[in-house]
Amino acid sequence: MNKSKPQAYSYYTQDALALLGGLICAARKERKLTTQELTERAGISRGLLRRIENGDPKCSIGTVFEIAALVGVPLFNADKKSLRFHRGYVEEKLALLPKSIRKSTKPIDDDF
Repeated sequence: MNKSKPQAYSYYTQDALALLGGLICAARKERKLTTQELTERAGISRGLLRRIENGDPKCSIGTVFEIAALVGVPLFNADKKSLRFHRGYVEEKLALLPKSIRKSTKPIDDDF
């Protein structure tokens, strides 16, 4: 049986996850929500919430963002209107870029 190598995460990623988890935990406590109340609202287990609050990188990003939204942690430092504007901008930009990237098989002739 093949065992996969453990994923290595950069310090930046680890710090960002720890920060987001801490913000979620603090916001939950400020709103006086128990872990049980929040997990029932989100439809997740208490263990998963614990992992999110501890900054576990293996948690689903959608679940983490949903928990952040439920406790009022702003994502991307943007309100809903600003977030929609930026999302539209990125979608327009992606529409102009190629759908996929392929390596060129032709040698580049840069001899002038």
